[in-house]
Amino acid sequence: MRTLRLITLLTLSLPLLTACGGGKTAIEDVASQPNSFPTAKNPVNDFTGSSTGDSTNKAGLAANEVRVTVEVPLQVGPDGELTRRNLRIVKPDRLTVYRTDNTLRKLSSVNVRQRTEDSGRRVIEFVDGQPTGPDVLIEATVGNTVIRAFASDSDQDVKVNPFSEYLVRYALGGYTAGEFTRVMNCVNSNNSTDLCLTKYVWSTLADQVQDFEIDIPADADIASSVSFLNRRADFARYVANMADYALLDNASSGTVSAQSADYNSVFMGFELGQSFLVSTTRTPGQWGVISGTEEPLEDKNGTGYVYPGLTLASLDVFNIRATSLASDIPYNRTTIAQGGDNTFYTHPNWPLNSQSSPPGPATVKGDTRLLAGRSLFQSVTGRGSSQVIGWTRNPYYLNAFVGPSATNPDRVLDGYFSAGKAIELSADGGALKRGRTLENRYLSALSLNLARADNFDLGQLNGLRFNVVTFATLLGDPNTPVQIESGVGQWTVSGQSVTQALADVLTLTRDSSGVVTGGVTDRTGARYLSQRTAILSDGRRNIGRLNLDIDSAPAPGGTPDIGVGASTPDASLLAFNLNNPGSGDGLLVAAPQTSSVPVSGERYRVQGVLLGMDADSNVLSHLDDAILTINNSTNATLDWRGLKVVHTVSTEAVQAPTSLVEQAMTFSYSTAAGNGRLVFNETTGTLAMSGFMTGDRTQLFLRVSDPGNSTRPLGLVLATRIP
Repeated sequence: MRTLRLITLLTLSLPLLTACGGGKTAIEDVASQPNSFPTAKNPVNDFTGSSTGDSTNKAGLAANEVRVTVEVPLQVGPDGELTRRNLRIVKPDRLTVYRTDNTLRKLSSVNVRQRTEDSGRRVIEFVDGQPTGPDVLIEATVGNTVIRAFASDSDQDVKVNPFSEYLVRYALGGYTAGEFTRVMNCVNSNNSTDLCLTKYVWSTLADQVQDFEIDIPADADIASSVSFLNRRADFARYVANMADYALLDNASSGTVSAQSADYNSVFMGFELGQSFLVSTTRTPGQWGVISGTEEPLEDKNGTGYVYPGLTLASLDVFNIRATSLASDIPYNRTTIAQGGDNTFYTHPNWPLNSQSSPPGPATVKGDTRLLAGRSLFQSVTGRGSSQVIGWTRNPYYLNAFVGPSATNPDRVLDGYFSAGKAIELSADGGALKRGRTLENRYLSALSLNLARADNFDLGQLNGLRFNVVTFATLLGDPNTPVQIESGVGQWTVSGQSVTQALADVLTLTRDSSGVVTGGVTDRTGARYLSQRTAILSDGRRNIGRLNLDIDSAPAPGGTPDIGVGASTPDASLLAFNLNNPGSGDGLLVAAPQTSSVPVSGERYRVQGVLLGMDADSNVLSHLDDAILTINNSTNATLDWRGLKVVHTVSTEAVQAPTSLVEQAMTFSYSTAAGNGRLVFNETTGTLAMSGFMTGDRTQLFLRVSDPGNSTRPLGLVLATRIP
């Protein structure tokens, strides 16, 4: 995110605090990556790692100037220069700038000067300074077509195209008069005692919509392009959430009080997409799973490590308080593609990749919700090899839980959805040029960020009992190419030995002939916990990273039998990235058993993933903005919302994200176990949720299953209390 540039730049000089080989914070580790954009005028001609996708084009501009590029569909500009997303760059017949409101009418002119560069690009100078809010529009006329964009774009590189037109119509045009007044009251705050930081949402939003890799149909005009984008549920939900975010004022938003905090990240992403890489004759759908891992870095002084991490910082600059965050997640990836004839394709060895975000501001709401519009860096793998691939990632709306309070949060828990592409790249001198699309990727991610300890004490787990939930996929077995499983049970810890009681593990499998079967398996057995010592710039330290094995610890730095994880400093929450031949890649989450029970009236935001299969389909569902309400001691309601991606096996068609059918589901629930365990059963259907709550009742971790659904989905959700 590049919204609050002063604050973002200042974060780059924070002390070195986190878990990577050089002792860097996630903010500094991400910020130290190359973030200079090429000078190319057309982003179809270049691909840059460690950028957020939309090639910035502000060289030679003064601080009060913007450069304008007009991009239209093929039908509108058939002779235009091809650029990204199946759009054409054209010279506008006319550019006008005016002030507006939520009705989108022209209210008044704006004091500007325009000039045309040798390249043909138009530059607009705002005599009174570049606008911050959504009330100033740049309108381009191309023949009989009119397209608009916000003038507030944070990188001064304004693209007027269907994406910006959608933003104008649905974000600004979706407000009531009262909401527009609230937005402008925030925008017009201009001193340190009255500064409303969400005024900067607009420059972020105007910039981030241009990072979305969504191809506009060739036969579309502007109206049908906007309608097409409105049917892309992930894009539409992102814009709607950001527009809601902009309504927060200083009375309802705040900052994290801790000066800085560093977190060990346990990260899992579950993919369903389409591959154009594995076969020359087929376009199969593809399951994938990505799992956070440590990345070794070799140099002449030895080996250092980048550990999956997040840095959260509170800044007080010129009496302006703000929260900044950044993440750096190296990850491993496994995939299995399924053709229409039930031929399965595996990739022998995906290279280590990374899912990282640049430093950027965020807002804390009600001391427990961390809100932001987040961009993700592109990455490049296979440099110097015969197959160089560029990985794009669409922005997403962050709505994470921080707790137990914003004063000293020991966890940041989040689930989000992000689409993207894998793009074939070719070297052209020192640059990388875009080629064909190799994959369309749709990702549901769960990120559990647990605060680092100064000197983690593993002994504090001795004698405790933990509730446990697991979710994992095993991809690529010759006989069973796809295996999905989710379990609920408990741990009993004695010293470093763990007795795992996990008999009720639900499974969903597809065999090599395409037949889908549901079942139950048993993961009960012995486990062994040990410290996974981190190598930092100040030496070896136990920062809360853990090994999970069967009966003994691995050699220092070795691979454990079951997985690598982390704990909060007080062991009130543990999470592990599972990676083993039995269950595959996934998550295990554990918390001490408790006598706490839900309280009537409490509401929880539900985020998570479900994977389902039947004979002719694979389905990924992502729950987001779903709300679980505890009605009384035995009854609850779930407002079901989110996204889904569907792969039809026989036709090898993968449908881009659509919205789940919203519905209110009623559940009976039980706490009969008396140890924090919860069991929810839908009263008029077959959806079931089983898992546990934490002792402070702020978090629930639940396995989800629906045996009455044709695809018999299994999943894992985290539900975090809404203040």
